[in-house]
Amino acid sequence: MSLSTNVVPPSGAPAQPETSGLAAPARPRRHARGFWIIGYLFAVTMAFAGAPAPLYVIYQQREGFGAFAVALVFAAYALGVIVALFLAGHMSDRFGRLRLIAPAVLLNVLAGLAFLASTDLAPLLVARVLSGLGIGLLTATATAHMTELHAAGRAAAGRPVGRRAEVISTAANLGGIGVGPLVAGILADVAPGPLRTPYLVLLFAMVLGLLLVTLVPETVDGVDEPWHYRPQRVVVPAGSRGLYAGALMAGFVSFAMFGLFTSLAPAFIADTLHVTSHAVAGLVTFAVFGSAALAQIVTGQRSARTQHALGVTALTVGLVLMVGAMLTGSFPVFVVGGAITGIGAGTLFKAGVGTVVSVAAGRSRAEALAGLFLAAYAGMSVPVVLLGILMRTIPAPAAVLAFGVLMLVLLAGATALLRTGRRRAVTD
Repeated sequence: MSLSTNVVPPSGAPAQPETSGLAAPARPRRHARGFWIIGYLFAVTMAFAGAPAPLYVIYQQREGFGAFAVALVFAAYALGVIVALFLAGHMSDRFGRLRLIAPAVLLNVLAGLAFLASTDLAPLLVARVLSGLGIGLLTATATAHMTELHAAGRAAAGRPVGRRAEVISTAANLGGIGVGPLVAGILADVAPGPLRTPYLVLLFAMVLGLLLVTLVPETVDGVDEPWHYRPQRVVVPAGSRGLYAGALMAGFVSFAMFGLFTSLAPAFIADTLHVTSHAVAGLVTFAVFGSAALAQIVTGQRSARTQHALGVTALTVGLVLMVGAMLTGSFPVFVVGGAITGIGAGTLFKAGVGTVVSVAAGRSRAEALAGLFLAAYAGMSVPVVLLGILMRTIPAPAAVLAFGVLMLVLLAGATALLRTGRRRAVTD
């Protein structure tokens, strides 16, 4: 899972669009068609990555998994994303977008086959690692490819570029993650084979997208100069460590909330709030990610400082409502709190990206963003695992209360670091 932003993380600046090999009148149509094909493939693959969220409850019932096992399965996904981002996420700048997009989707197809093969814990862990590896390869690459396809098509047609690529890639990314649990939850309620049918439907959608990719033009020309492989570096901007640390902490908290709603939240809904519909659990996850995507689009032109303030405010309100709903057993309040939390998390992460972009210049920008994504995916996994451990010893409402308090403390820390960093920047 990853959030779309105005810049391409963490693979660096997009390469120049393709400029040869097609007659000018045909190029706008070909690039426009490619833009929508990549958007579709991006969305359905992200949907597959989010699909297991409402199904974890069924795995727990059938296999006897506890909250800690579910947290481990989810952490395996985050681990796969981190490994792919920093070992290969930047390689499409060298070898081309399509050469990474196709393997990335194929890894998720393999993950789907692993889900279908068995419901035991070991195959689930393997499936989630494979899915994470694919998503780590896909997010930055697909975002860059959509940006380049849109720019090339609009330029060839003599039209301004605008924000369409940003809006559609954000919708494909976050919208896909939200739609996946919704589709999986509905199918789990109404179709036979609740642990098979959702995966089969999404596997078909991904394979269809892979077939359509043959119609998409490449946007990165081959480079003949010598090249030596190295993993994606992480660089902390000198002189801006306070601002950078605050942005990393904000990213950590944002993704911790997304991790909660794609791992343990469906079990909370079923066990504590007594709502057993898988479709409803999927709808809650969809509301969280849909509100995050909408918030990122609406606040896209705001300054990073304004986005941070809006994000902290919304996330604080959302956390208070969620914890209150868990303590009182109010499902409607939980849903409202989740949607507001999504708004806060999406806006806060976008603010973190904006802060990193502002303090890192030139070629170090992608390397600084790599550190932000490392912190974000650590936030997606570590707090969820700790919450799973905590739930083995104390009731779920009390565990969520402790989780909420920790997130609020980290939010306060991030805000303090950013304020201190801005003051130092002004005095320097």
